[in-house]
Amino acid sequence: MFGKDVLEEVLGVALARGGSFADLFIEERQSTLIALEDSRVERVQIGRDCGAGVRVLSGESTAYAYTNDLSREGLLQAAATAARALNLGREAVVRTLRPETAPQPVEEEVALEEKVAAVTAADKAARAVGGAVRQVLVGYGDVAQRVTVANSEGVFVEEERHRLRFTVNVVAAEGDVIQTGFEAVGSTAPFAATFKERPPEEVAEIAAQRAVALVHAPPAPAGRMTVVLAGEAGGTMVHEACGHGLEADLVQKGLSVYGGKKGALVAAETVTVIDDATLPGKYGSYRFDDEGVKARPVVLIEDGYLKDYLYDRRSSGRDGRESNGHGRRESYQHKPIPRMANTYIKPGKTPPEEIIREVKKGFLVKKMGGGQVNTTNGDFVFEVAEGYLIEDGDVGPLVRGATLTGNGPEVLREVTLVGRDLGFTVGTCGKDGQGVPVSDAQPTLLVPELIVGGTGRR
Repeated sequence: MFGKDVLEEVLGVALARGGSFADLFIEERQSTLIALEDSRVERVQIGRDCGAGVRVLSGESTAYAYTNDLSREGLLQAAATAARALNLGREAVVRTLRPETAPQPVEEEVALEEKVAAVTAADKAARAVGGAVRQVLVGYGDVAQRVTVANSEGVFVEEERHRLRFTVNVVAAEGDVIQTGFEAVGSTAPFAATFKERPPEEVAEIAAQRAVALVHAPPAPAGRMTVVLAGEAGGTMVHEACGHGLEADLVQKGLSVYGGKKGALVAAETVTVIDDATLPGKYGSYRFDDEGVKARPVVLIEDGYLKDYLYDRRSSGRDGRESNGHGRRESYQHKPIPRMANTYIKPGKTPPEEIIREVKKGFLVKKMGGGQVNTTNGDFVFEVAEGYLIEDGDVGPLVRGATLTGNGPEVLREVTLVGRDLGFTVGTCGKDGQGVPVSDAQPTLLVPELIVGGTGRR
């Protein structure tokens, strides 16, 4: 995109008035969005966006400027704006850039008609499930992003990233009972490979079957119960109730229950939590983060002991260490902050069916819904999108309207069995007004007691 001589010139201007560090993030983004409702494609949006952000650091001060003018003059003007914001009056040194390019993803030309066909096929499959289906919403989105990162310490990285997300939301109703079913697929793998593994029709059928089944399900009972979190439930629990608390900026601000606990026992000794942006094909994966740091697996909790946090450059500097590759940003208009990528609990050795057989009376969570978490103390409330009663070691009836209430760190400490399976979910994680693609996962887990909310009787 740009030669290193231009990038070095821009970084030199950024540091011309002082500062300890400067970096430049350049982005070109091509995206496609397709939305279907009432069996009609309501929106097809194809867009291109490009721009650059220049950041200058000095101690705890940050200056940031961005522009969508990717000419040499536009970049220099953004750099000068960031420099003037600090205006420290002394020029810093920019090291010679050392180019490094990530392996490029597989190139794949996919016609718009193929993408529309995937959306319409999902609609037909969902409606074929049953007469209780009232509404089907299908969404398709893909992004091809080319990123260049250069900084005053000599880092010069170029990477292409391709992502795809496909969602189906089904509303089913009978009488005055209305229920929804949702299923999503997200990947950095090519279009054909993604839908070979999870065909659009399969995704739609799962969402529709869930919605229709919930219409006929009785209300969930309430009370303290033994809970089995199935691997299929995905890693919502570990992401929300644990992962955010392990982001270094929240720890440093005193907003994490895990602050000051490095080296301490914070989970059951059967629990290991990892964030790995290098996992092939996963929705949160990347080769380099948005500060040009090479991605690597980060063991956050190992055999119950807190080992590490997720760092970007700013937060790692405060702790006198190097970043571990989790500086991420939504776009060139945003500063990087510590974020999760692919966060999961490492599988154990117990077959999932054996875990269920351990429970005389309890509750099986097969799919998690949305929820709220307080990262300061770890308290959470989650909706259950699909849950079943467990009776004498067997999976019993489906129930609707359940919630889970508890404390994330306490749940991790109380886990008694860890399954050998692993199920991923995908999403867009929000923090500080920014959204980034993530995936999270867990094996089947046995938690001796959680508060299950509901309106039924047991």
